[in-house]
Amino acid sequence: MPTPEFPVLLYDGECGLCRALVRRLARSDRNRRLFFAPLQGAFAQAALRRLGLPTEDFDSLVFLPAANGNQFATRTDGVLAVLALLGPGARRFARLARRVPGPWRDASYRLVARVRYRIFGRVDYVAAEAPGPELAGRFIP
Repeated sequence: MPTPEFPVLLYDGECGLCRALVRRLARSDRNRRLFFAPLQGAFAQAALRRLGLPTEDFDSLVFLPAANGNQFATRTDGVLAVLALLGPGARRFARLARRVPGPWRDASYRLVARVRYRIFGRVDYVAAEAPGPELAGRFIP
């Protein structure tokens, strides 16, 4: 479990695309600063309630710069905040992507969110395969 100041990405644990991208992010985070929690899990549900966000609507990821803080970013703002934590290439991409107006970025995000289950499948969150031992400590139930 991260300390209160560690950043956490809340993601849809039933989305095949989301799960694959989160594992890729975890492997890319060489400094092991970022933690992950499925939106369906206890930690994320408590965070969503604390922040006044929907607890049933999983069409957006939620990035928490501090695990127990009150700040958050969703959709592409959340993605870009996560990328800013990674290596120099990801940070450069995030800076460039911020030049695209947020509504345009988020329209693309919503389009992918609408079709992700059809294209990448849906995973049973409870029965889903746990991350390997090299990533296990970074995932919060």
